[in-house]
Amino acid sequence: MKVLKFGGTSVGSAENIKRVKEIVLKQDEDVVVVVSALGGITDKILNAARQASTGTQNFHAELTEIKRAHYDAIETLFNGTGSIKYIVDELLDELEQILTGITLVGELTVKTLDRIAGIGERISSHIVAQYIPGAVRKDSSEFIQTDSNFGRAAVDFKITNQNIQKTFANFSGVAVVPGFISKNSKSEFTTLGRGGSDYTASIIAAALDVSSLEIWTDVDGFMTADPRVIRKAYTIPKLTYSEAMELSHFGAKVIYPPTILPVYQKGIPIQIKNTFKPESEGTRIIQTAENGKERPIKGISSISGITLLTLQGIGMVGVTGISMRLFTALASVNVNVILISQASSENSISVAIDEHALDAAELAIREEFEKEIASGQISKIYAESELSIVAIVGENMKHTTGIAGKLFSTIGKNGVNVIAIAQGASELNISWVVESRELRKTLNVVHESFFLSENVELNVFLMGIGTVGGNLLQQLQMQQKKLLEEKHLKLKLTGVANSKTMVFDRDGIEISTFKESLDNSEKKSDLTGFVDEMRKMNIYNSVFVDCTASDKVADIYKDILHSNISIVAANKVAASSSFSNYSELKKLAKQKGVKFLFETNVGAGLPIINTLNDLVNSGDKILKIEAVLSGTLNYIFNTISEKVPLSETIKRAKEEGYSEPDPRIDLSGVDVARKILILARESGYAVEMEDINIKRFVPDSFFEGSLENFWEKIKDLDADFETKRKVLEKENKKWRFVAKYENGLAEVELQEVSSTHPFYDLEGSNNLVMYTTERYQEFPMLIKGYGAGASVTAAGVFADLIKVSNI
Repeated sequence: MKVLKFGGTSVGSAENIKRVKEIVLKQDEDVVVVVSALGGITDKILNAARQASTGTQNFHAELTEIKRAHYDAIETLFNGTGSIKYIVDELLDELEQILTGITLVGELTVKTLDRIAGIGERISSHIVAQYIPGAVRKDSSEFIQTDSNFGRAAVDFKITNQNIQKTFANFSGVAVVPGFISKNSKSEFTTLGRGGSDYTASIIAAALDVSSLEIWTDVDGFMTADPRVIRKAYTIPKLTYSEAMELSHFGAKVIYPPTILPVYQKGIPIQIKNTFKPESEGTRIIQTAENGKERPIKGISSISGITLLTLQGIGMVGVTGISMRLFTALASVNVNVILISQASSENSISVAIDEHALDAAELAIREEFEKEIASGQISKIYAESELSIVAIVGENMKHTTGIAGKLFSTIGKNGVNVIAIAQGASELNISWVVESRELRKTLNVVHESFFLSENVELNVFLMGIGTVGGNLLQQLQMQQKKLLEEKHLKLKLTGVANSKTMVFDRDGIEISTFKESLDNSEKKSDLTGFVDEMRKMNIYNSVFVDCTASDKVADIYKDILHSNISIVAANKVAASSSFSNYSELKKLAKQKGVKFLFETNVGAGLPIINTLNDLVNSGDKILKIEAVLSGTLNYIFNTISEKVPLSETIKRAKEEGYSEPDPRIDLSGVDVARKILILARESGYAVEMEDINIKRFVPDSFFEGSLENFWEKIKDLDADFETKRKVLEKENKKWRFVAKYENGLAEVELQEVSSTHPFYDLEGSNNLVMYTTERYQEFPMLIKGYGAGASVTAAGVFADLIKVSNI
């Protein structure tokens, strides 16, 4: 024999009751079917009772809805005929008479409420029993006996078990039983509390020692997290009784918590099944459930609408009985404590309660500790509202080191502040309190952190879709599928902006059509608005990518880092700004546990900064840096020849996309100076831009006036450069625009290098950096490769994104 319980949604309509019939008739053993009221009926009954208690006839609107729901069901299932209509009418008349009586006396007692609260179950059980061929109805109120604690009566298991065993002695076939309802020793109706139909099923299952208890509901079972918040949440195939109890307590409304105890004591498995997807395996709850060590937690659950009430005072330290008095005071006004957190110094104790109980709880505490408050022993009683409790649950957390460390480190890096923490000595549950506005992010972060999600997600907010930004998006689109399949990294474009408009989508913007999305967007591009939108979306694992060259964009970096959002910058402005600003950004990123990466600021896609960081972080000291850092200038001096004068090489550099639209930016040497400045800073030296000696090879006057004037005047230098080039050619030398830092001195200048110098063989737009360190003195470390171009710069940004993802 087994017990099947069907919830309100499962019997919520005639079509659903047809599904219940199919499920029951497919069973290959005797079954007891426990049913809830039709979906929403109990709420309507209680609401009608409250309206009646005001002394008015307003309850009739609700009563009409209650009648219509039942009449519609029997019309569809029985064509509105047969004895069922009389039975339903009789029970509905009973409900109406009691509601009328409540109206007359203008009072609603808990005893009366219990009298009518179970009428929905009494009706639904008659309907289902008559609809299933061969089924008989058994009245649970005749065999489940309780005390007289109306509203949530305690079961007398000795009498109840005897009654159940007697009722079902020699029974075979299908029995239909109303859930939720019971009676006391005086034969007065009582109820087992909301969710009591589950409890009814468990009581019967335990008394009859059945093979299993099946809870049929509208979900596939216990999920790793709330699927309404985390779309990647999936069904947990197996749970232990303890894990199920913990998850049920902390908001996973799959099963009524008291349900577990009776069957747990008998070792009867519970199977959670979906009435609307009976083919799904669901969740099986048993004594022991294996779970690999790589996934030490089974699920995440949460409760919202929480207030944290804190009692604080130095006078509490070492004083016995404070906790007892606190909990006694709360119990006296029926306030349930959900979580407790106490400082080891005993200076404060915090309790999490339902926010609706705050006034009663605070009044009870102030009355209890009136003397201590007056004397100053207790200095503060304060409440924090709009909070949520999150809990991770799993028996494999026992004796597994690093769980709490990983948990709170991950939460902290994503900018979520933990207000209070509680962990039981059993190590089955770690619970913590966060602001409700951070709940969604918290759940997603934890779900992903503990590998409950197969893939790591990185949410990209991109500003600037010019040559570098455009190439980056092309590369992202090309690599998305491969990264997902091979590295389990899901890169999502979550926000993007150009100079006119911006677009945001939590689910991801389709890269192939992002331009159309921008064209159709009504959101005007605005730096402050962009940051505000990122904050408002509050998405975990977010990274802001700056592919502009804007000072104004660099100015918002602090706000972004303060929001616990990583930054990947192709923009050199921030890293080459004042040393104090640079240092503050680096320090802020470290404090917030996020990344501030700008590899492409120096060598496009070359790992120049990354290698330098590795050297410094491993304890090496940078003694000297020598580098050719301008792909544009290297291209110019590799291209200049007898047939191609200086002015022509500059034009070609612009046409090939190596130089800025205004090539004077490259020719000025400022860009190279910024790069050596960044390298010196990353080496650990406090250098400002004005400390760098920039020796220009083009006269200062050429940088004045319009770009058109520059193109005319630059030709005047062709003859002089050609004369010098011929001399270099005879001496087997070449020009290289070199940046150098040594002994606190930094300079950039055009140098002549011989054939034995490492810079001599640099081709095209290649860059080369030489690091002379304490470890690499005799033979400096060389990094060489393409150092210019939108595609390689975009590749460098892409590499920084991968570093942010930590895969």
